[in-house]
Amino acid sequence: MTRQRRRLIGSMLVGALTVWATPAPAAWQPTKPIEFVIPAGTGGGADQMARLIAGIAEKHKLTPRPIIAVNKSGGAGAEGFLHVQGKKGDAHTIVITLSNLFTTPLHTGIPFSWKDMTPVARIALDEFILWVNAETPYKTAREYLAAVKAKNGTMKMGGTGSAQEDQIITIMLEQAQGVKFTYVPFKGGGEVCVNLVGKHVDSTVNNPIECVSHWKAGRVRPLAVFDAARIPVPEWKDIPTVKEALGTDITYLMLRGVFGPPDMPKEALAWYQDLLKKVADTPEFKDYMQQGALKPAWLVGDDFKKWLEQEEQVHRDLMTKGGLLKK
Repeated sequence: MTRQRRRLIGSMLVGALTVWATPAPAAWQPTKPIEFVIPAGTGGGADQMARLIAGIAEKHKLTPRPIIAVNKSGGAGAEGFLHVQGKKGDAHTIVITLSNLFTTPLHTGIPFSWKDMTPVARIALDEFILWVNAETPYKTAREYLAAVKAKNGTMKMGGTGSAQEDQIITIMLEQAQGVKFTYVPFKGGGEVCVNLVGKHVDSTVNNPIECVSHWKAGRVRPLAVFDAARIPVPEWKDIPTVKEALGTDITYLMLRGVFGPPDMPKEALAWYQDLLKKVADTPEFKDYMQQGALKPAWLVGDDFKKWLEQEEQVHRDLMTKGGLLKK
């Protein structure tokens, strides 16, 4: 073998070893605290889930930087959504989403759409239950609705926000049963249930997780669930559906998901999806889902976007029927 050929082979080997020894680029990770925006008040379902996610991520060391939950509930969540919308390209801000993602812009006309953000993942779908104070005589939804009808619009239904999910369900119930409520809006679901316990309202349509502690303490009573089937969890399975209780087929499930700002880097998007999936697979999160009767509903990518498009139209139709669209 000639000297020149030996040199050529040696150079090729050195080059190959250099390529082999060069470490692959590290996957994206956050380099500063993550702002987790909650477009709702404290104590409600969104607030509880966001803070649980942050706590589980810290406990299991799933993120190198802390997740800081921040409530921005002004304008029925518009404050939070517009805050995130304004952080184009930011990789250190996420927002937990509920169905005010659709209802708030449809009702207020604010220049915002879910398409203005980056869909990360749908984590779960949340139930709604018709609740009354446990000290009232109403043992069934039919008994309670008969009393509402007799009081001719003076019975108070508490809910989170105006023209949001709770009021949509209230209007659906009114239209189906020929009754009338006085709807009383509050900033968050936790506050709603507290006011039911305090007898400041006659009923609510809270999410299960928002009233479960008061239910276990014997302060409130569930009358019916707004779903096509009963909740398949031992603690909740005895609550009839609205169709079973009233003969009226009213179903409504609420989004529990996470979005990022517009143009979130793809590497960051993938990291958050991986983080949320790991959180969802922990025993703590699974227990929370069961205790709060939430439906696991993991969805990402194009399938999530397709679902969002369908849900936006569903809410447009419901709000049109209920007279809640921006004039």
